Amino acid sequence: MDERSKRIIDTAIELATRDGYAAVRLREVAARAKVALGTVYKRFDSKEQILVAAMMQEGERLLTDFGAVPGETPAERAIGFFEVATSHFTRRPKLGKAILRAIAAGEGMTERVASLHALTTAMLVAAIGGHPPTEHREWGGDVDADVREIAQILQQVWFAALVGWAGDAFDADEVVEQVARAARRML
Repeated sequence: MDERSKRIIDTAIELATRDGYAAVRLREVAARAKVALGTVYKRFDSKEQILVAAMMQEGERLLTDFGAVPGETPAERAIGFFEVATSHFTRRPKLGKAILRAIAAGEGMTERVASLHALTTAMLVAAIGGHPPTEHREWGGDVDADVREIAQILQQVWFAALVGWAGDAFDADEVVEQVARAARRML
């Protein structure tokens, strides 16, 4: 990623963290990132694309910082993964809610959202297997298909629970509990 794109994303993160989804206006992003508005549009079609790119950037940071998840069983490790991921996602509530809104509202971002889901699935597969997700082998075909499918289903439960969190239906601990119940049954 080039320096201008990173500045644009970092600026959007700063604005969304402070004031939420509505604050991420492309003119404001351009002005604060000290780039021309055309530069923003050249790299991103919409604020939704910037926010999904922000989520990918945050996911990559989590991947770099993520070690092996402790736990005796695959279920304990999956729950541990979601505890860390949920904490990471909800620690800046306005940003987290802005990203969820962008994912739900954005058109033409299938590839970016699919990449985000693939990254999360890879980290979860690694956690279930008891190793750090530093190798991209989880992306390939050498992982048990059942484990990959379980990871994808658990990720969908997590996403649905995060939508509930964004709508103030429950707090971050309840997000983890939603996924924990599913993990215990599946693993």
